[in-house]
Amino acid sequence: HRTPARLTKQSLRTLAQQQQTMAAKKQKVDLDTKCVNVVRIRGPPLHPRARANVANAGVLLSSAARLNHSLRARRRGAAERGGPLPQVRCLSADQVQAAKSGHPGAPMGCAPMAHVLWTKYMNYAPSDPKWFNRDRFVLSNGHACALQYSMLHLTGYDLSLDDLKLFRQCDSKTPGHPENFCTAGVEVSTGPLGQGLTNAVGMAIAERNLAATFNKEGQAPIIDHCTYVICGDGCLQEGVTSEASSLAGHLGLGKLIVLYDDNKIQIDGSTDLAFTEDVKMRYESYGWQVLELADGTDVDAMAALVGEAKACADKPTMIKICTVIGEGCPSKRGSHKVHGAPLGPDALAETKSFLGLDPEASFQVPADVAEAYGGCKAAGNAKAAAWNEALAAYTAANPAEGAELARRIAGELPADWESKLPSYTAGTDPNKATRQWSQLVLNDVASAIPEIIGGSADLTPSNLTALNCSGDFQKDTPQGRYIRFGVREHAMAGICNGIAAHGGLVPYCATFLNFIGYALGSVRLSALSQFQVIYIMTHDSIGLGEDGPTHQPVEMLEALRSMPNMYTFRPCDGNEVAGSYRMALKLTNSPSVLALSRQGMPVNTGTSAAAVEKGAYVMDPSDGAPELIIAATGSEMQLAVEAKAALAPMKVALVSMPCQELFLEQPLDYQLSVFPEGVPVLSVEASGAMGWERFSHLAVGMTRYGASGPIKSVYPKFGFTVENVAAQAKGLLAFY
Repeated sequence: HRTPARLTKQSLRTLAQQQQTMAAKKQKVDLDTKCVNVVRIRGPPLHPRARANVANAGVLLSSAARLNHSLRARRRGAAERGGPLPQVRCLSADQVQAAKSGHPGAPMGCAPMAHVLWTKYMNYAPSDPKWFNRDRFVLSNGHACALQYSMLHLTGYDLSLDDLKLFRQCDSKTPGHPENFCTAGVEVSTGPLGQGLTNAVGMAIAERNLAATFNKEGQAPIIDHCTYVICGDGCLQEGVTSEASSLAGHLGLGKLIVLYDDNKIQIDGSTDLAFTEDVKMRYESYGWQVLELADGTDVDAMAALVGEAKACADKPTMIKICTVIGEGCPSKRGSHKVHGAPLGPDALAETKSFLGLDPEASFQVPADVAEAYGGCKAAGNAKAAAWNEALAAYTAANPAEGAELARRIAGELPADWESKLPSYTAGTDPNKATRQWSQLVLNDVASAIPEIIGGSADLTPSNLTALNCSGDFQKDTPQGRYIRFGVREHAMAGICNGIAAHGGLVPYCATFLNFIGYALGSVRLSALSQFQVIYIMTHDSIGLGEDGPTHQPVEMLEALRSMPNMYTFRPCDGNEVAGSYRMALKLTNSPSVLALSRQGMPVNTGTSAAAVEKGAYVMDPSDGAPELIIAATGSEMQLAVEAKAALAPMKVALVSMPCQELFLEQPLDYQLSVFPEGVPVLSVEASGAMGWERFSHLAVGMTRYGASGPIKSVYPKFGFTVENVAAQAKGLLAFY
């Protein structure tokens, strides 16, 4: 089945006629560029590649079809010779080959997209990667990161060829998926598919809000940039992107531009195995503009479509670009086998020959290519310098706004914001649920810190997170600071990650604590990426009552406390709520969860906002050396207070432990002052008991799911009564 070496014009006509006749008699075959036999431009023809895409249909490609594809391959290879794309493709493939692991296919297929964005549209400054008005770029299909590293190197970021050669090696600048804290020029950590596109929605929201806040009518806009995304089929299959894209369309985020790598391949094979929806219609129904490009190698047409996308101010744009995975590799292009494994030495050499490069050389960057991309660095740095001059002029014309913008860019909070934190007095202030204390504290700090922005997943009346100082962020009111996320918990968290990554804003979001389970994929990335996101999670225990075990969190606190770089707060009253917000706002490189109650409780004697900083403290000391310590959090602190009274004259000290993570960061001497050696400790928390063994000898906690019923019935059912806590304390003391 080799392609004929020579054919006359007449034989070509004859073959074409035969093809038409065969098509009328046999099953029609989609002769797309995935199902091809290609030949070298020079040298003997290659063996036919596997025809996995047509074998199931029992159809073999005709000689004429093979010839047509061969001619297309010849034209494609010839067209790429002399341009920079062969180097981009091979530089990406070389990284994967050197690491002996990775994903070469998507970088090779998406190379024209990256070339168009980096050379024709994106504003960036390699010498100042954090330039505030840069365009943001997100590689949502993070497994294609070899392409991003290639572009960062070529355009002059602090990423050398030696760094590229260390792809996927420990402590390198080129990890196996993009990590924002490792590599200059990488905005967010992607890899879990769909997270990047979701983050990009948050970045676009941030740009829109900051532009509405700081831009002045009659003056050149000081905040004016786009967010660009490259995503793949897998990103669009993940539910989080459906949530985020729906909200982006509703909000009319016109400066969000997504280039969709429509290569119709996933790990298992063709996307036809599981993904046959009409993506164009789906995104149009979300309120997006959708443009299409049939040839993913046509950089001129692609550039024109990006320009059309930038001209659409009232809708986000998706450009659906048909590509071939592994483009440039004659023997493997179009196959799922090129997705997640190196090309191999032979196929890589074949690729380089096909693209006109030296098949024996690796990491090739000829001088002309280096010079062409190197011009991007000078141009970008000049744009950043011009913007800095514009910012100085803006500040001269608008001193207050200029100073405010400079403060936000620096990531500094207002000088006197802590003075706005409220304090409460035992016996004077009324009982409130900690979610109600949170409502008061949140509004106090939001008035003092104008960069606070956030919202709820359609639970505002329950979470109590509305801002009195601001209206809603909507398409027509982008200056608003309250975001109506809708019932989209996963996207809500991912969007907040994007807002945090953008800078200039401090995001928060809210739902019931149990439903943070919907969002854990994004919450984990908050912690991994070192993003300051405040998660306000109400209805934090079986104490929510009647909604029952489907809504009652049991394992969530344990899951969150086990997450590195996550701070989980469960305050017991208004003072500790204020202290929890204080610490969450000071932890600029970490997310925080505030677990808040539905039921009311009093202000306790001995609590303070400042004490929360230590994570745990002696709220009510014993009269003399303690015989027993009761440690509690949240709503169960009141049980501990009443149990101490019932245990008199036993010498009992009460420890409040609003944040285990902060306590574990304290010096050992302090920890031992709270939990003295040799004193038995009983912990009380209406949540999972696991984890408390680090601090207590016995735990009154949950070991099963909850139950539906009023709190006055549910708490006794699971042993959360004064009588049981006192009995457990006596038994513990007797044991030791």
